[in-house]
Amino acid sequence: MQHATGLRPSAQILISDTDHDRLTGLARTVLDRAPETAEDLLAELDRAVIAEAAAIPAGVVRMGSTITVRGEGGDVKRITLVYPGDADIAENRISVLTPMGTALVGVSIGQVVCWSGRGGHKLSVTVEAVDMPADGEH
Repeated sequence: MQHATGLRPSAQILISDTDHDRLTGLARTVLDRAPETAEDLLAELDRAVIAEAAAIPAGVVRMGSTITVRGEGGDVKRITLVYPGDADIAENRISVLTPMGTALVGVSIGQVVCWSGRGGHKLSVTVEAVDMPADGEH
C-alpha cells in the first residue's frame, strides 16, 4: 500500500497545472496567517508531478473532487475537497487548507493519506474512490 503525507513525502502525487498554480497562490496568501498550514501545502506542491488538467487520470484527487475514504476503524465517508471559502463541515466539504485536505491533494485511489490531528494525534484514511469534479467547480 502506498502512503502520502504532508509530514513525510513518500508516494508520488499528481496535480494539474491549474490546481498547482491556484494552490501555490493560496498557500502564499495565507503564509503570514497560517504558516504551518501554508508550508505543509507548499511542501506537497513542491513534490508533485505537474500535468495538464486533461492528462490527469480519473482516479486522482483534484480540487472539487468528491472522495470516498475509509478510516482506520473501517468507517466510510464521502468528502469534497474545496477551497477555503467553499468549506462546510456539515456538507462534508473539506478545505484544502486543513491537514486532511492538504494530505489528499493529488493522491490516487488505493493510497493511504496520513496527517496530524489535534494534539499531534496521527490520523489516516485510505482513498477508495474519486469522483471527478463537475466542470467549472475546480
